[in-house]
Amino acid sequence: MAPFAYSSLIEKGWRYLHRLICGSVLFFLIAPIIVIIPLSFNSVPFFTYPMPGLSLRWYEEFFLTNRWQGALQNSIFVAVSVMLLSTALGTLAALGLSRPNFPWRTAVMSLLISPMIVPGVITAVAVYFFYADIGLLNSYIGLILAHTTLATPFVVIAVTATLTGFDHSLSRAAAGLGASPVTVFFKIILPLILPGMISGALFAFLVSFDDVMIALFLAGAELRTLPRVMFSGIREQISPTITAAATVQILFSIVMLTSFELLRRRSQRLRGIRET
Repeated sequence: MAPFAYSSLIEKGWRYLHRLICGSVLFFLIAPIIVIIPLSFNSVPFFTYPMPGLSLRWYEEFFLTNRWQGALQNSIFVAVSVMLLSTALGTLAALGLSRPNFPWRTAVMSLLISPMIVPGVITAVAVYFFYADIGLLNSYIGLILAHTTLATPFVVIAVTATLTGFDHSLSRAAAGLGASPVTVFFKIILPLILPGMISGALFAFLVSFDDVMIALFLAGAELRTLPRVMFSGIREQISPTITAAATVQILFSIVMLTSFELLRRRSQRLRGIRET
């Protein structure tokens, strides 16, 4: 066998081995999710395999009972509010940080993304004691502001990545032609950073929608979010309705992440068009 053919055979073997290892790791990570989905169709109120039959009773309980629907509505309301607020704040912060003459850019950026680094339980305890002094516990405003603190760094990072390579001379040229700052933003800057804004908004929504730690400390009995109801259900009473709620969350997350991937590819195509 020629040396070149032998080398090619070894490279092909390593390539297949690499794919096998990656596939095994991904299956190990996804297997718990795959196990949960069939259990949501179980006909008996037990987490057992093999299942004696199939039923939609747990989905009916999830979509038709006030306990679960109230929690879902609270989660959606809080997540949408957090998405709008964090997108506005994160976009403004990213635009400011993208300016060439912005002072202490590294320090300010580190401060903005610090909520991503600090463990969630530490943030939850700190916010709890702070809100207890100013009377924001057990309120929508307090929960929205706390989730906004966690979600804004994702928007800052997404929009900052979109602004990489942005030519600020375009804004100066538009201003020199008489365009107001508002016109410059909506006509020139916004079309360029829109994919990053949407991606950051999706991440902000998911951060708020899936959070349980902040909700455990700040939300009261009348302000139960979906993750908190699921967490309480696991601790207090094991109900297969939790598997139905988890399946709905999994499908929703898949839709959101698929949308993010499509936006990322669109942003890359637009960037390639601008470079050519």
